[in-house]
Amino acid sequence: MEVKKSPKANLENYSKLFMQLGLVLALLVVYLAIEKKTYDRVIGDLGPVVLNAEDDEQTIEIAPPPPPEQKAPPPPTPDKIEIVEDEKEVEETVIESTETDEDDAVEVEEIVDVEEDEDVMEDVPFAIIEDVPVYPGCKGNKAKLRACLQEKITKHVNRKFNSDLASDLGLSPGVKRIFVMFKIDKNGNITNVMARAPHKRLQAEAIRVIKLLPKMIPGKQRGRPVGVKYSLPIAFKVE
Repeated sequence: MEVKKSPKANLENYSKLFMQLGLVLALLVVYLAIEKKTYDRVIGDLGPVVLNAEDDEQTIEIAPPPPPEQKAPPPPTPDKIEIVEDEKEVEETVIESTETDEDDAVEVEEIVDVEEDEDVMEDVPFAIIEDVPVYPGCKGNKAKLRACLQEKITKHVNRKFNSDLASDLGLSPGVKRIFVMFKIDKNGNITNVMARAPHKRLQAEAIRVIKLLPKMIPGKQRGRPVGVKYSLPIAFKVE
């Protein structure tokens, strides 16, 4: 039995209509796409950027956050105030005065003055004394005063020593030596004169001559007068 289709149900009759609708829809989509407004994406100016192919990473320095503000400590809590009724007796605290009355006797311990012992400085050898004794008439710096003292003592011994005494004692010919040691004390006086010689009379003569040296300005060590030890060899020739 042949099935007959209704002319209304046949879709081939509407194919041209569907094609026209599809074409219109396509044109509408294209039109809307063209008319659609687009806006360029704006990126803030980041300044000049230097690209380095060797650097794999970009280092960003971040400033440390500012330290937190220190809040002022809260005010101290006031002490609790106790309200006392008038009828209640309150014990008062009596504070004794520490001031003394003029009539009251004040005992004061006896003040004893303690004398500080001065540093006792021993005698200093002439070779290491800071300020040498000053022979009368010598002037100049330390080096000149040292040389002048030695020169004056040498001239004094040559002038005062009795050189004829050696020949009177019958000593064997040759060079004879007398070793003399003395001290120029902290007052500038000649003291502690000692001598060693081939004969007692030569020894006594050397001591006599040294004791005739004039008084000098004493030597000083660390700015304080001290005794200065001086040794003097005397040589003379016996023919």
